[in-house]
Amino acid sequence: MNKKYIERDISWLSFNYRVLQEAKDKSQPLMERIRFLAIFSSNMEEFFRVRVASHQNVLRAGERTKKELGYDPKEILREVKQIVKKYLLEFSRLFEDQIIPELAKNGINLRRNTELSIDQQIYLEDYFQNYLLPFVQPVLLVKDKIRPFLVNGEIYLAIRLQARTRPSTEEYAILKIPSDHLPRFIILPSERNGEHDIIMLDDLVRQSAAWFFPGYHVVDAYSIKLTRDAELHIDDEYTGDLIEKIKSSLNKRNVGPASRFVIDRTMPSRMLDFLTEIFVIDKKDILEEGRYHNNADFFKFPDFGMAHLKNPPLPPLPYGELDKTHDFFMEVAARDHLLYFPYHSYKSVIRFFEEAAEDPDVTHISVVQYRVAKRSKIMNALIEAAQNGKQVFVFIEAKARFDEEANLVWGEALTQAGVRVKYSMPGIKVHAKIAQIRRMEDGAPKLYTYLSSGNFHEDTAKIYSDFGMFTAEKALCEEVSRVFRYLETQVRPKESFAHLLVGQFNLRENLLGYIRREIAAAKSGKEAAIFLKMNSLEDRVMIDALYEASNAGVDVRIIVRGICCLVPGIRKMSERIRVISIVDRFLEHARVFIFYNGGNQDTYISSADWMLRNLSFRIETAFPVRDEALKKQISDFMEVQWLDNVKSRIVDEELSNSYNHRNKDITIRSQFETYFMVKRQVN
Repeated sequence: MNKKYIERDISWLSFNYRVLQEAKDKSQPLMERIRFLAIFSSNMEEFFRVRVASHQNVLRAGERTKKELGYDPKEILREVKQIVKKYLLEFSRLFEDQIIPELAKNGINLRRNTELSIDQQIYLEDYFQNYLLPFVQPVLLVKDKIRPFLVNGEIYLAIRLQARTRPSTEEYAILKIPSDHLPRFIILPSERNGEHDIIMLDDLVRQSAAWFFPGYHVVDAYSIKLTRDAELHIDDEYTGDLIEKIKSSLNKRNVGPASRFVIDRTMPSRMLDFLTEIFVIDKKDILEEGRYHNNADFFKFPDFGMAHLKNPPLPPLPYGELDKTHDFFMEVAARDHLLYFPYHSYKSVIRFFEEAAEDPDVTHISVVQYRVAKRSKIMNALIEAAQNGKQVFVFIEAKARFDEEANLVWGEALTQAGVRVKYSMPGIKVHAKIAQIRRMEDGAPKLYTYLSSGNFHEDTAKIYSDFGMFTAEKALCEEVSRVFRYLETQVRPKESFAHLLVGQFNLRENLLGYIRREIAAAKSGKEAAIFLKMNSLEDRVMIDALYEASNAGVDVRIIVRGICCLVPGIRKMSERIRVISIVDRFLEHARVFIFYNGGNQDTYISSADWMLRNLSFRIETAFPVRDEALKKQISDFMEVQWLDNVKSRIVDEELSNSYNHRNKDITIRSQFETYFMVKRQVN
């Protein structure tokens, strides 16, 4: 019997396998394959800290909570562990059997501590004395007496020892691998010209372990790591000082309960039993990996300047009308401008803020900050604007997971500069990507607005694909202004939103209305179609509406990067729904909703995925694109992605992740095609 929905976390794991597929793809440059290993590992780390930890918390809460939530976390965790175990074994085999030999073919040798020349051993002894020694603290483990605290996410070596005076007795110890202080990859003096030798810090600690335990013989050593719950668990955020609660919770994040205990799968069972007892680890939380953990560190793998082992550069292209104009605001007033990052340069967005900060006619600047770069020209421009006497309002979402601390730091800097800063609203997150300035022109105020699917983040704008639009359209700008007024005062506006779709107001109902309109058209024998692009599709109300549309005869196409709980292609349920997923060098982050509307297509760009949290528990925006030329551009970009037969996968009930190799006579890799489409427009 066909499932009606794919479980969210199982679907997410299927997405992360698509990332692993990129690491397996031998047509990828070698350093890019290593980068995808890092992405896969980073994703998995967050998954365990957030999603697995959440299910474990439900288990701890007891049967009543399980009944209230309507699912059995034990069953989900069992399936998750089975899938992850398979993926991690595949990861290890890929790294050992393909990546390491390919590195060697290119003159990069990853050495083990048992494979070192005399000169390299001497070099590492010196490195040990000068760099490693101050950061490594040996701890003997003694049951019921010595139980050291394992820091979240840090790697340790668990060591089996034999006392030289008692060779029949086994003892155990741990050494922390100080990758928080020292580079994970240490470049060694090479034995041959033109070649490069590397040793991982883990193996240097292995090499040096005997120095820390005089009187003992080191039998063997295995890496271990504990991952802890990353949820802040803010108690009753409706009362008290929310920011102080967040700060307090951040301090507790790294001491939360374990969500997984990662071990080297070759560790002897007797040693594992000892460790689980001394660290009070539940056996169900054990996860087997290879020799190395924290493989997100592969982001920093040295490439020795070998350009041929990396992707050819695709430098961001100028958006000439805004980048080169002497009057930025006149260009925006003349017509809407659509940018597509990272194909377009982000300079226009930065210029929007920098010119607003300096322009004597600009009186007000407002922006929502969800995630932002550590070194941000945009934030600096806002500080400058406040210092120049402008009224600057910044809404900071302090609950943006893993960016809470950075956002609070920026909030304090903005406040000190005189910016009016408001933080998170109780019970919901503000995820909208909007900015607005008010400028005096001919004695009257005029609004200029920037709306996007992506954050105001100069760094991620180089690798995340997002749409952004500058507009001075009066009706739309006034509605964006209404959103900012609500964020500042938390008083719900009396006027309805006629153009902008806003979470907590009209986002969900209007999207459902557009689907129902296509259903009505199909039932009356007219052409009807829906074309969607998003990161995640999980909300069951929206999925059911799409099933209804399919059964009514609406052609539904969906490009989804990550979670897809909808089951496509099922007879009498979703047979007119087709879903693909694209994973390539840029992270597909844009959300686009296109409804056919009898040929007079409605096109929206949004900050919102179709997830319960986005549609019901966040302030999100979806904004209409009305300019026919811009609508056609978006459609063209979407069609190219739909035709991708290199990096797109078919999303199906079996979660097979099979490559979408249709029409292979003409190779279409959508991200490359898009880049050159934009380049032709620029030229």
